[in-house]
Amino acid sequence: MQIHTVKTTPIEGQKPGTSGLRKKTAVFMGPHYLENFIQSVITGTGGAQGKTYVLGGDGRYFNDRAAQVILRMLAAQGAMKVIVGQNALLSTPAASHLIRKRGADGGFIMSASHNPGGPNEDFGVKFNGPNGGPAPEGMTAKMYEETTRITEYKILDAQDVDFSGVGTQKLGELEVEVVDPVADYAAMMEDLFDFDKIRALLAGGFTMRFDAMHAVTGPYAKAIFEGALGAPEGSVINAVPSPDFGGGHPDPNPIWAKPLMDEMFGPDAPDFGAASDGDGDRNMIVGRGAYVTPSDSLAVLAANATLAPAYKGGLAGVARSMPTSGATDRVAEALGIECHETPTGWKFFGNLLDAGRATLCGEESAGTGSDHVREKDGVWAVLFWLNILAETGQSVGALLEAHWRKFGRNYYSRHDYEAVDSAAANTLVEELRAKLDDLPGQSFAGLTVEGADEFAYTDPTDGSVSEGQGIRIMLEGGRRIVLRLSGTGTDGATLRVYLERLETRPDHLDHDPQEALADVIAAADAIAGITRHTGRDAPDVRT
Repeated sequence: MQIHTVKTTPIEGQKPGTSGLRKKTAVFMGPHYLENFIQSVITGTGGAQGKTYVLGGDGRYFNDRAAQVILRMLAAQGAMKVIVGQNALLSTPAASHLIRKRGADGGFIMSASHNPGGPNEDFGVKFNGPNGGPAPEGMTAKMYEETTRITEYKILDAQDVDFSGVGTQKLGELEVEVVDPVADYAAMMEDLFDFDKIRALLAGGFTMRFDAMHAVTGPYAKAIFEGALGAPEGSVINAVPSPDFGGGHPDPNPIWAKPLMDEMFGPDAPDFGAASDGDGDRNMIVGRGAYVTPSDSLAVLAANATLAPAYKGGLAGVARSMPTSGATDRVAEALGIECHETPTGWKFFGNLLDAGRATLCGEESAGTGSDHVREKDGVWAVLFWLNILAETGQSVGALLEAHWRKFGRNYYSRHDYEAVDSAAANTLVEELRAKLDDLPGQSFAGLTVEGADEFAYTDPTDGSVSEGQGIRIMLEGGRRIVLRLSGTGTDGATLRVYLERLETRPDHLDHDPQEALADVIAAADAIAGITRHTGRDAPDVRT
């Protein structure tokens, strides 16, 4: 085996976003592209000499080949050990858990999360730090700096490592341990939740459907729901991970998980439905005829957290991303605990969790999690809901309605304008930014603006500041509009428009969200000129 030093030059556009670097698969497969980025991560994090890493991914196209390249590069640069999921598979929360459990120096997660996979679709790589969480902004800045000045990378000339069986192998001086990707994670879940109660619920005629969307959580769901908890075979569907996710879009929302939604709103619906995304960190919760928004899910979990064994002692605090609705804020106020509003991106929760200032966290983009790992966690969220339903004996719909009657309902929707011309999207944001100071007091679509700003965040644990995190427009009557450009797409720009309205009147809690938000939707277009800038008279996706 020989170590090669390969001459290279910087490649533009290798700046990690909120969840690592995502590009079209063909881009990652191009000459030096993956190698340049991995070398920049290694160099930007202080080198690999003597370190231990975790490696795995969601099984999308190019996952297996990229894993071999990463291993050979780590071997060439003196890493001591790499722990790899069998068949190079690891859900993102399982990878976070392994990093923490094994005391690893970090981990490489190969995924583009909820983005579609395949030779013509998306691929991604992100680095998680020793706490198991996504690299913080200071670390990703160093990685990016290295991508702009790289001149060479090192890689070992060697045969492929066999990922098919559990056991330990050598790659040069590097120890490669292939592990069951499910076992450690499943054991942790059994420690967090009352499996006996959930098992009894499922044995008593309660029915469920979990759609793994041909993604990485299939093996986890089969082992936990149908295995450990005894749900009937077929309760987990689309359970075999596929390089192109069965030709679908592994994003657990009512649009892309439509077959599940159709079943849950049909005449023979199961009692409980759920779905997870490509790498297993997102979730969708739906009851018989009752869809639960991610914002409401976080609020319901916070309000009922002490029903699960792991949280019986109460919550230290809660945290939500800024675009997520304020539903959790009112729960936190009632519980007398801290509530933190952070920028989008799970890495912003890490300091709060590490400092013991938050126990539950959530994002409106279908992500919820807790201090058990440093990532959002789809299967964990499903188990949490099942534990609460087992303890209360209520249906999803009844639990949701009771929550709204106690705390009020935040009517909420996200409108996505995808693959918008980047110049047009940036012009929209710049024009809106320039008039923020003049908006308060003006009326649009019959609603008066009470405040407008661009969200900036000062981390309460280390004082770091993150600016330019999304434009907020506060309207009368507890209404709010948020606009931001997403960093998770690979074509053009994705404009996300978040729309919210608080309703506390008991007889106004059962309206269709799009109807309840009609005036807010009209005001958003009037204020930001969405139709004028994008050329679209409707969003591509409403969730």
